[in-house]
Amino acid sequence: MKFSVSIAMSEPEQYIPLAQAAERIGYHAVVLPDSIFFSEEVSAPYPYTTDGKRMWGAETPWIDPFVGAAAMAGATESIFFYTSVVKLAVRNPVLVAKTVGSLAAISNNRFGFGAGLGWLPEEFKWCGEVFETRGARMDEDIQILQKLLGGGMVEFHGEHYDFGKIQMSPAPTKPVPLYLGGHTLPGLRRAAKYGDGWSSAMLPTKKILETVGKLNELRKEYGTDNKPFEIQAVVTDAFTPDAYKKLEDAGVTDIIGVPWLFYGVPMAGGDLQKKIDGLEKYYEKVVVPTNS
Repeated sequence: MKFSVSIAMSEPEQYIPLAQAAERIGYHAVVLPDSIFFSEEVSAPYPYTTDGKRMWGAETPWIDPFVGAAAMAGATESIFFYTSVVKLAVRNPVLVAKTVGSLAAISNNRFGFGAGLGWLPEEFKWCGEVFETRGARMDEDIQILQKLLGGGMVEFHGEHYDFGKIQMSPAPTKPVPLYLGGHTLPGLRRAAKYGDGWSSAMLPTKKILETVGKLNELRKEYGTDNKPFEIQAVVTDAFTPDAYKKLEDAGVTDIIGVPWLFYGVPMAGGDLQKKIDGLEKYYEKVVVPTNS
């Protein structure tokens, strides 16, 4: 089982030392979230809390995940980085492809792209995209990314995006893993059809296991079940080696967590050394026994 560290809500100056500590200790990856801005106007509930309210405020720091990954990659040697998840349908896919390809090159293939739809109508409206067409555009976004990151001269002619023959260089020397989020049936279908993995938001074990089963069914339907496929889980009720082994037996490959939370250190504003201490304690008490 892989264990990856979410850096959500950490202070920007903590990114590099936390990545260096996670690498030294032995974690698989650092996971970067995406939040473009905090909107005072909100016309839809946040889908991953019981009351629909966001867990952060206007002053909570959110570094652009691509910038954060590039900075941390330059200060480390082996640890992996991925996003969970970038709101792809809010962005132009050609520009995203350029950024992802550049990150793959500068990190020596230590970057995976986790992508999702996005939930906030205001984010789409004020970034110049249409909220109502986000699903159809997301399908085209993914195809465009796969084409451009594959190297060579490519073109695309879809309902929402259209361009002639173009080439982006340098192309990644290894395929960039594409992890897709989403808990609805269309989102799971998208992950099963196009993705190298599925990335969850916060879910209890029962829901994670149900989703893994559904993904297995859909991958058989699409004929993609013979390909490697990662399940990255943020689990709200599993905290012990036995609980993680149960998830691993069901097909979960990567646990995304914030280890210092178990030792009383908050996500936002927590002391750096206490966070590093939390990384070390969690690795010794949970990660090692899980994988022994």
